[in-house]
Amino acid sequence: MKVVITGGTGFLGQRLARALLERGTLTGASGAQEAIKRLVLFDSAVPERPPEGLDDERVSLVAGDVADGATVRGLIAGESLSVFHLASVVSAGAEQDFDLALSVNLTGGLNVLEACRAAPGQPRLVFTSSIAVYGGSALPETIDDATKITPQGTYGVTKVMNEHLVADYTRKGWLDGRGGRPPTVIVRPGKPNKAASGFASGLFREPLAGIDHELPVSRETRIVLGGYRTIVESLVALHEVPGAALGDDRTVNLPSFSATAGEMVAALERVGAGRKLGAVIDAPDPAIQRIVGSWPGYARAERAAALGLPENPPLDEVVRQYIEDYVEG
Repeated sequence: MKVVITGGTGFLGQRLARALLERGTLTGASGAQEAIKRLVLFDSAVPERPPEGLDDERVSLVAGDVADGATVRGLIAGESLSVFHLASVVSAGAEQDFDLALSVNLTGGLNVLEACRAAPGQPRLVFTSSIAVYGGSALPETIDDATKITPQGTYGVTKVMNEHLVADYTRKGWLDGRGGRPPTVIVRPGKPNKAASGFASGLFREPLAGIDHELPVSRETRIVLGGYRTIVESLVALHEVPGAALGDDRTVNLPSFSATAGEMVAALERVGAGRKLGAVIDAPDPAIQRIVGSWPGYARAERAAALGLPENPPLDEVVRQYIEDYVEG
């Protein structure tokens, strides 16, 4: 089997790649387990050398533009193929550059689908949507898989379009698609990205490194979260779900939990007790507050549970996992 991960050298892409290498097999189009012989990490820019844990003869790094159809068709080709489509322009970045968001998120997504369509058989595709597909004045306090989708940002709009395309390409028998709507994923290491939700990682990452963090939203702001280990496990589990179990609704909410910014700060202080922590400084940013405030504060994921996807551990445990993996690891 050949596996392609778009956005493969990003944080989640690398975590997913390591999980797949450790697993060694995935369900193929025939329904049987097949060995992963090639793992292609495709991204707009790739490092000269494989990232830590990915120096493996099965791994190759490919740089390119997901909006370039010819490049994507050359990449996603051949028999016995699975694709994890993670590449995306994230929330605040999509608001700042509408044309780039359409190019990467919409045209890029269509290119991935068309490449899968042209490949032999029915490639299995896992698409990462987002909880940002929900929003609007009629948004309920708690969303679930049946909640009406009314995004209030370009990022969410492009994700909705891809959800419908994945379902339609699957209906036509061109691929076996399934999508997961991740919540805000924490705790992301490294430098901040342009996601409006980036503060949720920053208020742990920077203080644990002894650096002050400016919090752009009020401490009462509630957000739906998921630990990175659970989200990666969920994407692999979603790939393994039989298509018949998904039916015609191909996208599910991934496991999550809810917390306010203030509750996250309290968790930081509990788990980080005894460490020299940087301060969390209130620094309101109306643009970030508006985007985050349009998202749901609570979410249920009954379909994910019924399909066998893993549950998230409590917030304190998610922070401990980050310390173990990236602070002490």
